[in-house]
Amino acid sequence: MSKVAVVGCSQLVTLAGPARPRIGAEMRDLAIIADGAMLIEDGRIERVGPRFEVEYGIKEDYDVVDAGNRVVMPGFVDAHTHPVFAGNRANEFEQRASGATYAEIAAAGGGIRSTVRQTREASEEHLASAAQKYVGWFLENGTTTIEAKSGYGLRPEDEYKLLRVIGDIQPLRTVPTFLGAHEIPDEFRKHPSKYVDLVVEEMLPKVAAEQLAEYCDIFCEPGIFSIEDSRRILTAARALGLGLRLHADQLSNSGAAVLAAELGSATADHLEHTDALGVAALKSAGVQPVLLPGSVYALGSSRYPNARAMIDAGLAVVLATDFNPGSSPTPSMPMILSLASTQMKMTPAEAITASTINAAHSLNRGDQFGSLEPGKRADFVIHDCSDYREIGYFFGVRHPRAVYIGGNRV
Repeated sequence: MSKVAVVGCSQLVTLAGPARPRIGAEMRDLAIIADGAMLIEDGRIERVGPRFEVEYGIKEDYDVVDAGNRVVMPGFVDAHTHPVFAGNRANEFEQRASGATYAEIAAAGGGIRSTVRQTREASEEHLASAAQKYVGWFLENGTTTIEAKSGYGLRPEDEYKLLRVIGDIQPLRTVPTFLGAHEIPDEFRKHPSKYVDLVVEEMLPKVAAEQLAEYCDIFCEPGIFSIEDSRRILTAARALGLGLRLHADQLSNSGAAVLAAELGSATADHLEHTDALGVAALKSAGVQPVLLPGSVYALGSSRYPNARAMIDAGLAVVLATDFNPGSSPTPSMPMILSLASTQMKMTPAEAITASTINAAHSLNRGDQFGSLEPGKRADFVIHDCSDYREIGYFFGVRHPRAVYIGGNRV
C-alpha cells in the first residue's frame, strides 16, 4: 500500500465543487487552500486541507513530498489532440509565413492529406515511437490526460493502426476518438460520398465492435464534410454506442454548432465563426464548447472564438491545445492559458477551470480527475511558481517541476 503526503503548497488549487462542469462565476472559483497539504493512498486522494489540519495524519509510512512553497494543482486535461502521425509540416509553416493560406495549401494537396500520405507509409512501431516523444512534451507541460484522435489514416487498416497506438500510450491517460472523417482522402476526391459510405458501413462498426474508441468526431466544414454527411456519420456512430464530438464552425459559420446541439454531442470544438444562434443552441442542449486558440494563433488568424459570450451564456467552456502537425503544433497548455487570457479575455482562473475540471467532464471523466478531491485519482502537478496566475503570465516557460499520475511521479 503506497502512501504519499504532499506538503509545502503555497496554493493547493483543488477546484473542489459541484460534481458537474463549472459555468459562469463558478469558473472563477478554484477552491484554493493556502499553505495546503494532501494525503494520497494507493493512487487516490485521501484528504486535502490546510497543512496544520492535515499534517497530524502523516504517519511514518508516508513518503513526504515537499512542494517547496509552490503551486500544486490538478494535471491539465487536454480534451482535443491529434498526437499520432508521421513527419511534420514545417514546409507549410514556411509557406504560410510567405503569404499562403491554409485553404490554398490544402487545395494544392497539402494540409491533412500531406500528413495522411506520410502516416500511411509509417509502421505501427514508428508511429508509436514518434507518439512517445510527444507524450514527453505533454508531461513536461503539466498535462496528465489527453483526448487523442485518429484521422491521419483515412482508410480502414490505417485508422485502426492509429487507434491501437493511441490505446498503448503510457503513462499519459488517453481517451481515444475515431476521426476517420477528418478529410476526403486522395483516392476518393472524385467520389466523396463513397468515402462516407466506407466510414459508416465498414470503419465505424469495426471501431465500435473492437472498442478502439470511445468517441467519434468529424471535421464538419463546407467542401470537406457537409452538414448532411456529418449528420449521417455521427448518427451511425451514436447508434453503435460511441459518444460524439464535432469540429464545428472553424473556417465558416456552417451551422455545425447547431448540428452538435441537435445530435446531443458531448462537445463542439473550434467555434471561431459560431454566432449567437449557435451559442444558444449549445447552451440549450448542454454541449460543451472546446476552444482551441493555439490553432488560431498558428494559422496567423485573428478570429478567436467568442469565449466571453459563451461563458456569459452559461456554457461550460473547455480549453485544449489541438496539438497536431499542421494547424497547432503545440502540446503546451500553459501557452493556451496565455492565449486564452490575452486574446479571448478569459481570466486566469477561468482558464484553469477550462483546462482541468471542465475538460475532464467533457470526456466523461469528471468523477475521476480534473480536481483534487478525496476519492479522485491523484493526478497533480507541482508548478515552479507561488501563484497560479503566473502559469499563463510567464508565457513560453515550462512551469511544471514535477508531474504525478495516480500518485506516482512520471
